[in-house]
Amino acid sequence: MRITLDGVSKGRRGQVLPAMTLGFETGHARFVRAETEQRPTVLGLIASGRMKPDTGRVTIDAEADAAQLRRRIALVDAPEVSDPHPGVTVAAVVGEELMFAGRAATPLHARRWLSAIGFSDIAGTPIGVVDPAARVRILCELAVLRDGVEGLVLVSPDRHGGRPDGWWRISAEFAERGYAVLVIVGGAAAAVIAGMPETLGADHLSDAADLSDAADPDSPASDPLPSSPTPRAAADTPSYRRPQPGVSATDRGLGEEEEGTTR
Repeated sequence: MRITLDGVSKGRRGQVLPAMTLGFETGHARFVRAETEQRPTVLGLIASGRMKPDTGRVTIDAEADAAQLRRRIALVDAPEVSDPHPGVTVAAVVGEELMFAGRAATPLHARRWLSAIGFSDIAGTPIGVVDPAARVRILCELAVLRDGVEGLVLVSPDRHGGRPDGWWRISAEFAERGYAVLVIVGGAAAAVIAGMPETLGADHLSDAADLSDAADPDSPASDPLPSSPTPRAAADTPSYRRPQPGVSATDRGLGEEEEGTTR
């Protein structure tokens, strides 16, 4: 599976998201740099088929099919869209995602699931204070429980602090498990990832424009940022937010178009 964003932008003259092109595919983890408050989430929504770009197009295996994108790509931890409420316990996040994955979702089942992936000790901890790497693993593992999910778009894991190498290696593990992975990060995290030994030797480079200096929609795009096929990483995490009946935590509040996320 290959997802391609070709010349996509959002907002008048690209003020919300400047025009950019990138691709990510099965078996590879890629990162792309996106700065400012809105752009990471907007980019994540577009890349996962949940928001229509104002210019350009998004394809999955060369076909423009937003419904298929939404089914096959999980949007993980996008601020104000699919991120867990910081005060909700890890067990509650897990319980809701188990329910949306069609699995038994009692508190006991949630704790057993956490125990199976090595996190039984944080079941009662608010997710907002969980170590960033543990958060990414839990949310990604939960995301891939859903039938049909073949790819992950992880939004701004660096906003939670900690060292980028932990959650980046987890993203890479998911790629080795056969998922297509796109990680949207800020400049500091991008610099760390680009300097990691496994990334330095990679021949699979990101073709995404660097958005950090694109506040002026007339300015030229910067150089591409690298990403790499990554080592195996741990899983997928739930994106729990305030309950809304019938909508899964990963996609809560999202329809074919989610314009309200551009704050």
